[in-house]
Amino acid sequence: MGHSAPRYTAYTLEGFLTFLTRWKASVRDSHGEIVIAVERDELVPCLTYLRDSMQYQQLMEIAGVDYPDRAERFEIVYCLLSVTRNHRLRVTVTTDEDMPVPTVTHLWPVAGWLEREVFDMYGVVFDGNTDLRRILTDYGFKGHPQRKDFPLTGYVELRYSEEDKRVVYEPVKLAQDFRSFDFMSPWEGAEYILPGDEKAPQAPGAPTPAPAAPPPPAAPKGDPAASTPKTTEKASDTGAGAAANKAAETKSADAPTKAASATDEGEGVAKPEDKA
Repeated sequence: MGHSAPRYTAYTLEGFLTFLTRWKASVRDSHGEIVIAVERDELVPCLTYLRDSMQYQQLMEIAGVDYPDRAERFEIVYCLLSVTRNHRLRVTVTTDEDMPVPTVTHLWPVAGWLEREVFDMYGVVFDGNTDLRRILTDYGFKGHPQRKDFPLTGYVELRYSEEDKRVVYEPVKLAQDFRSFDFMSPWEGAEYILPGDEKAPQAPGAPTPAPAAPPPPAAPKGDPAASTPKTTEKASDTGAGAAANKAAETKSADAPTKAASATDEGEGVAKPEDKA
């Protein structure tokens, strides 16, 4: 017996080529998903048509990619989902540091937060977004950290210092290793050994993994700390017991007296001799 739910067939690549002839758009199949590249002035009409006429109801994400070698270095990616057809779709548009991209907050209110993230990380301006504030970086942050030409020195981090009992700013230095991008998919097979894969069987022609780091040296045999394990076989080994409990009770009983004495000696407390 078949399932009672209706079956929906997702649009094929040829179907999108037919539907999108009215716009200046290119359609391709990338990693099993259809990608539509449109011009900036055609972005809103295209997304409106996809939402209203082709049943891509939900905007799942807006992401940014930086290609510094391109004339329009930033690519904005809109990830759409059709709930009725169980199908995903990507729409892309390109821009540079100065040219704004039309906002889609009037199509999907969630785009307000997503556009703020792209603006904060890449500096892309969305024309029509009335609340384009930073959302991920700290107050007073300058620059856009996801740009490939973002400087890695001269910035500070905010943290709480337990020693100073206050919030402090400290210089931070980012390692350049975390800034290298290759745009390769690890699921399709990268050209290098990924962390954790060095123990897996290597395919013929695969690069030789780097040798494992040597184990740490063993402790000297004469070191009693290395040969005698730390144990807690009785209460005295943990600092607990009758003596410790009695000392704690004495300390707790003396606390109110000390607190009252400290208050009498503090500033702002009126004393009998002061009234005279």
